[in-house]
Amino acid sequence: MIGDAFTSNPIAIRISGLRIGEALDLKTTDFGPECRILQVNRSVWGGVEQAPKTSNAIRMVDVPEPLAWMLREFIVDKQRYLFATANGKPLQQRNVLRVLHATGKPVGFHAFRRYRAAVLRKAQVPEDLIGMWLGHAQNLTDRYAEQLREDMVYRAEWCKRAGLGFSVVTQNVAQFETRIVA
Repeated sequence: MIGDAFTSNPIAIRISGLRIGEALDLKTTDFGPECRILQVNRSVWGGVEQAPKTSNAIRMVDVPEPLAWMLREFIVDKQRYLFATANGKPLQQRNVLRVLHATGKPVGFHAFRRYRAAVLRKAQVPEDLIGMWLGHAQNLTDRYAEQLREDMVYRAEWCKRAGLGFSVVTQNVAQFETRIVA
């Protein structure tokens, strides 16, 4: 029961590049119109909401249309947390990890962030955007290029170019692409 909410749509975690605490604290109100932009404002640890890991973790993440479509379908009946227990509280990380390991592929949560970073790099997305979407620390050059973060058209184009790294076949089913994303 605990893993049902997570295992029914883990793709949101896989391709978003979110930290697990950020993902488990997702609410329907965190998404913009049409689920194309996700605003990350907080995290959850031990079932308790808290500030994100770093100040750079407060960010906007652009969502590719195939995932936005899946999210629009997934959040229809959600009231608060996207991934919640039966009593409406956020899932515990250890329980989600147990569900992931039960799939026969004992991976950690960071594998999802590494996957997204690899997809973005293969698509040659500018490092400024990769860092922003993943919530990485900024260097001086990132601060100088801050206007890129506000250019929604630019970000949306790169989001579309990068894609997901796999094809959406039907609702909640994904088929991984074997071609190199470019």
